[in-house]
Amino acid sequence: MFNFHKDHRSLAFAAFIVFAGLSMLIAVLPAYQMQKTSPLPGMKEMTEAQKKGLSVYVSENCMACHTQQVRNIEMDNVWGERPSVASDYYYTKMRPDIWRQSPSLLGSERTGPDLSNVGRRQPGREWHLLHLYNPRIVVQGSVMPAYPWLFTEKDPSQLGPDDIVVPVPEKYLKHKDRKVVATQEVMDLVAYLQALKQVDLPGTEGPGFIPSSRVKEPSGEKGAAALPDGEALYMQTCAACHQADGKGVPGAFPPLAGSPVVNDENYETFIRIILLGYDARAEYGVMPGFAGQLADEEIAAIVNHERSSWGNKAAPISPEDVKRIRDYAMQLNP
Repeated sequence: MFNFHKDHRSLAFAAFIVFAGLSMLIAVLPAYQMQKTSPLPGMKEMTEAQKKGLSVYVSENCMACHTQQVRNIEMDNVWGERPSVASDYYYTKMRPDIWRQSPSLLGSERTGPDLSNVGRRQPGREWHLLHLYNPRIVVQGSVMPAYPWLFTEKDPSQLGPDDIVVPVPEKYLKHKDRKVVATQEVMDLVAYLQALKQVDLPGTEGPGFIPSSRVKEPSGEKGAAALPDGEALYMQTCAACHQADGKGVPGAFPPLAGSPVVNDENYETFIRIILLGYDARAEYGVMPGFAGQLADEEIAAIVNHERSSWGNKAAPISPEDVKRIRDYAMQLNP
């Protein structure tokens, strides 16, 4: 029928047909089907700043070390509220135009953590700015490279009203007499990172993961024995800012070791800060609230860990204490 050894024209034609068929099957059809993916209810369209931040994210090749895919396995539970679905990428997977392909954001390595839900795990703007300027400021053992070209330095007398000064500790400054100022480029990148939040799937309850070991099963006991692991929760939720040793970052995040707020016999203010957040821009970065992310048992476990570590010796609290303050705080701040 075909003698490919001698009929090279037929060989080239057959190779082209196979190539075209595989291209349709592997590339064209999946891309066409992807365009029909609908956004999830509750997803917000990306702002112009977030779109520009996505471009910065791609240009800096952040996908080489960070993934954006939460798998339905136990070890991925820490990275998201639920496993990723195709609709999670509806806005970030849209083609810029007919000539350019959508950026590949899934990633294949986790040299750094997955970023699918980083907007919920780490919503604070100051943390992201410090982390991008020099990751070792907030994560001492980080292997992530610094991105100082996304910032500029100015003399304090030259600062304008719109300049966003990054509270870099003095020992990390190249020039002690100058201030580090965020460029619009890095602000767009931070806006994109803050926008990475998983939304709830319609018609489902809970995270949809294999049961997590993060929270212990209720044992029927009362007190600390029935609470989750407070130290583990602190390391997952709080240590990025307040550090593993509770000393915080000078000028950016306050210390918890020896803090009068943490050790106060009246713990209401402390719990309200965790629930609702706190804005102390004059002295420290803004702390986001965790009312929507942490259960009463988790907050109680974290508080008890902080009130009994790094030399702190305050009395423990119970989930009922957190619930009482949560209910009251939510009435005042609906």
